Amino acid sequence: MVRQLKKQLHKACIGLVILSFSWAVQAESALQSDEQQQYLQELRTLYLTKSDREALLRHANSLLQTHAYRAGYQVGQADAQDLIYQLNSPEKGVLQAREERRQQGRVQVRNSQLAVFGIDPFIEYRCEASKPVCQILSPRDNSVWLTIVRDHAGAAELAKTLSFLIRNLQRG
Repeated sequence: MVRQLKKQLHKACIGLVILSFSWAVQAESALQSDEQQQYLQELRTLYLTKSDREALLRHANSLLQTHAYRAGYQVGQADAQDLIYQLNSPEKGVLQAREERRQQGRVQVRNSQLAVFGIDPFIEYRCEASKPVCQILSPRDNSVWLTIVRDHAGAAELAKTLSFLIRNLQRG
């Protein structure tokens, strides 16, 4: 009898732990959802659009322009160059990055595509004190995806915006 009571009590405790964990996850999701919705509303208002995707793309491109790694930041370097990015979504589930390198009147352009389905949308970045840049890492393989001038706040804002943009693109 005591043994049965202990088993039932144990099951009840496990049930309460699972239930409280479930409530915590739901509360966290609601909080993140509210934060995300507020952020998206602010961007839609800022860029005068009704589309979350359009607002996120415009904001990401604005941040990339503002924090572009330009030759002016590369004092004393013989091979100083402008490094400028532009993002777009040419088709469903794809984020395209156009990289433009300008050096002594020459321009090199390279396009890369990131298929967003099946990847973790959380964007990471690193800003090393020994380097004048911050690197935005690809969610596909953690390789360097985008390079901007070293600005922790700018890199954090860009990573947040890109994370929300990738989530939006993953929805189709």
